[in-house]
Amino acid sequence: MKKIIAILVYCTLAHCALGQVGRLKGKLKEITIRERKDSISDTKSKSGVNDFAVFEGKKNEVIIMDNLVANKAANNARQIYGTVTGLNIWESDYAGLQLDIGGRGLNPSRTSNFNTRQNGYDISADALGYPESYYTPPADALKEIEVTRGAAALQYGTQFGGAVNFKFRESAQGKAIQYRGKHSLGSYKYISSYNELSGTLKNGLSYFAFYQKRKGEGWRANSSLDANNYFGRLTYSKGALKLNAEYTHLDYLSQQSGGLTDALFEQDAQQSVRERNWFGVRWDLLSVSGTYKFSSNLKVNVRIFGLVAQRQSLGILDRINVTDFGQNRLLIDGIFKNVGGELRLHKRYKLKNNSNELVAGVRVYQGNTFSRQGMANNGRDANFTFLNDAYPENFEYKYPNKNVAFFAEHIFRLGKLSITPGLRLEYINTRANGYYRERSFDFAGNLIADVRNDENIGRQRQFAIAGVGARYLINENMELIGNVSQNYRAINFSDLRVQNPNFVIDSNIEDEKGYTADLTFKAEKGSYLKFESTLFYIYYNNRIGQILQANVPPLYLDYRLRTNVSASRNMGIESFVAYDLNHLLKWKLFNWTTYANMSFINARYFNSKDIAIDGNNVEMVPPVVLRFGSKIQKNNWKVGAQYNYTAKHYSDATNAKYTSSAIEGVIPAYQVLDISASYKFNKFLSLEGSCTNVLNETYFTRRAQLYPGPGIIPAQPRLFFLTLGVTL
Repeated sequence: MKKIIAILVYCTLAHCALGQVGRLKGKLKEITIRERKDSISDTKSKSGVNDFAVFEGKKNEVIIMDNLVANKAANNARQIYGTVTGLNIWESDYAGLQLDIGGRGLNPSRTSNFNTRQNGYDISADALGYPESYYTPPADALKEIEVTRGAAALQYGTQFGGAVNFKFRESAQGKAIQYRGKHSLGSYKYISSYNELSGTLKNGLSYFAFYQKRKGEGWRANSSLDANNYFGRLTYSKGALKLNAEYTHLDYLSQQSGGLTDALFEQDAQQSVRERNWFGVRWDLLSVSGTYKFSSNLKVNVRIFGLVAQRQSLGILDRINVTDFGQNRLLIDGIFKNVGGELRLHKRYKLKNNSNELVAGVRVYQGNTFSRQGMANNGRDANFTFLNDAYPENFEYKYPNKNVAFFAEHIFRLGKLSITPGLRLEYINTRANGYYRERSFDFAGNLIADVRNDENIGRQRQFAIAGVGARYLINENMELIGNVSQNYRAINFSDLRVQNPNFVIDSNIEDEKGYTADLTFKAEKGSYLKFESTLFYIYYNNRIGQILQANVPPLYLDYRLRTNVSASRNMGIESFVAYDLNHLLKWKLFNWTTYANMSFINARYFNSKDIAIDGNNVEMVPPVVLRFGSKIQKNNWKVGAQYNYTAKHYSDATNAKYTSSAIEGVIPAYQVLDISASYKFNKFLSLEGSCTNVLNETYFTRRAQLYPGPGIIPAQPRLFFLTLGVTL
């Protein structure tokens, strides 16, 4: 029935759009659209080459931050990404410290299935060994967010989901100094203060810098946070040369309320049964880049970047149905020291009066992760100190990762048709050097065995992935975009040795490989209608997931096994329609636009050796995601509303409906309504307000296997935010 409804909705929308668009008469000359700007939508799309990134023949969506009427003070992802199709969004914290989005049925956990970048360079912990990001740039500092789908693997590397690139605001022009501030108050003593300075100096120098402070107590007990984020950029531009240096710092400490069982969630979603769990992060990024323009048709870019970061989790990680008796806590400490560089060349040339483009480059990357796990004290404070610092009780590992890649994409234009083939050659060397301890206790808690196991393992791989995209301009208002590209996702050695009572890891786990394919139809009519619809297919071989094991040695109890569970395929349709209601209603009282964002996904396991999951639904894949929004503008007023619906789905490959630990089970359907407004008094002062979860729904988006759980993580209730903006 759901498939029939999805097909009917798609056909109806396509018919309406085509009926509105009609046909363009006359002969059409060559058209090259570098960028579309849509006054009726908060997103645009890019084509061609932009800042050494290839967008031609790829499904991409670019969020225009200044167009949003949203809760930027708390980085509300539900609102910010509301017009991006096919996303499942997890809600883990109330301040937007971490971004959890997954596209087209891929796991949203810390956006690990996207290659995450900031101004074109990596910001994740380790692009290969640990592709998770604990840092998300503040929304108030951003100009755009570029979301490019699976084909982005050819130019950025690993990940099936594609790439997310956060682009910061430009320096103020025509003045030596400009101050811009956003100061916010929110429910449960939430405070955010964003302070920005930028300007243009003499001799080609410009700068941009900000500092943001976020602090709050949280709506659940034991959920306080304190975060500091600052950024600085210095740019020198003269003639054909442009140099850029950037530094980013983030540190935060948050108390973790922990997860809940289904029974506890139904009883009172606000309660917390963990009061000794903490999470701390320190993130330092440095980037230096340079661009030299040899001519209008040839330029080269070099970007060098590095990361020194640490994440620490402390607390009781046993299943949430196990009581905290005040015992010593578990500490997991990860240190990341990475450095990388990319050299990119962009060449334009003419062939039979058609403008063609080549982007080619090389990437060199060295990742170093140092991870330890052992016991910490039995206190209540955030004391991230091992009891046995010289010899932690669980494990101590170094994970060096080396990566060298060559990539090239070429845009061939043949009138209304462009074809973009691409190739990427990869060398990956990942290693794990260290030890883990197996300790056994008697029923009285006395240690009876302590065995140390030393490991020095590594894997080297050389392979090539290829793809091709095409774009056909039917006329000035309609186009088709198609792409087929191979993808891969390297195994995460830094995840291979985690002694967690909630799951066990298969020592023979392998890389994931596959491909993505999509076909997008876009149509526009004047400035009042925008429509696009995409059919997509993702083939995922050796997919890593978790299956529930019952009474299996050596543990002889129920546990989750993380392994290559099966092959899987995700297929579906994602559609977006935006319409200017003034065109229909024929009034001029105010500007009124509306949009619909709809995704229908069918994701299944197949060819599995485990009959318990063969043919099952892939976990973390809502079959239906609907987002409807509307925005009213008049003079200096803006008011926006957004409704979100996410259908019921499962948290693990066995499609378990319920378990006592609450790690596995159904994620019930949920719906959320958000309303935001802004008023600009003059060019100096503005006021913004938001009410999120207006209907005060009680729901959850995830079941965490570890932090910030384990168990059900309740989503936020109705919250209010008020922001004063100042520009001087």
